[in-house]
Amino acid sequence: MTRIDQKFAALKASGKKAFVSYIMAGDPDVETSLAVMQGLPGAGVDIIEIGLPFTDPMADGPTIQLAGQRALEGGMTLDKTLAMVSAFRKNDDITPIVLMGYYNPIYARGPDLFLTQAKAAGIDGLIIVDLPPEEDEELCIPAQKAGLNFIRLATPTTDDKRLPKVLQNTSGFVYYVSITGITGAAAPEAADVAPEVARIKARTDLPVIVGFGITTPEAAEAIAGIADGCVVGSAIVKDIADGKPVAEVLARVAALAAGAHRG
Repeated sequence: MTRIDQKFAALKASGKKAFVSYIMAGDPDVETSLAVMQGLPGAGVDIIEIGLPFTDPMADGPTIQLAGQRALEGGMTLDKTLAMVSAFRKNDDITPIVLMGYYNPIYARGPDLFLTQAKAAGIDGLIIVDLPPEEDEELCIPAQKAGLNFIRLATPTTDDKRLPKVLQNTSGFVYYVSITGITGAAAPEAADVAPEVARIKARTDLPVIVGFGITTPEAAEAIAGIADGCVVGSAIVKDIADGKPVAEVLARVAALAAGAHRG
């Protein structure tokens, strides 16, 4: 079992929903983003998603695009992202970490070398948004063999014909994108999302976590209440972009986490 599998087993045993938070590695600098990352578990975060900055983040809205640009302008790289994870792991060997990004930097590194380095750094799972199931031999299956979960996105446009293909080699959890469009674009309604979550859960035993557009504790509670948990990214990244102190960013995270855990 990966740390992700262990975390969901523990949450299920305690009757709690998962709160997953996203930050961009190196935004606005390594020191600040590592300080935020180190504070996330204490703020109630169950799983950390860390973004790998990339020049052409096609699924991301302006908030996360700009975070990636700031990180890249500050000199953030794949190696520095892995080093940041390794630094986090020196004091936390429990909290699951999912690397979220695009395939180009991994392809440039070479999938085998990347997987070896990612595993050594302490990464537990991958979300690579531009690698469809048709390319599973490229990274998904090697990742699973290396002991990393490969987490797939399902969306409102993933119909019943497509869904089994999406779920075929997915592990860890299914990330349901609650809205059509980019990150941070709109707020999802729990009543609209619930039937879609039920449709996915009828096809898989994996936890279903809902993300995109969740910005308040109330929304986190409502969405977590109809799924196995929720993801918040843009709202946290925006606080970092606004230059709020780390303690203030983490206070916002704690409020969101509390909402999700009430779900």
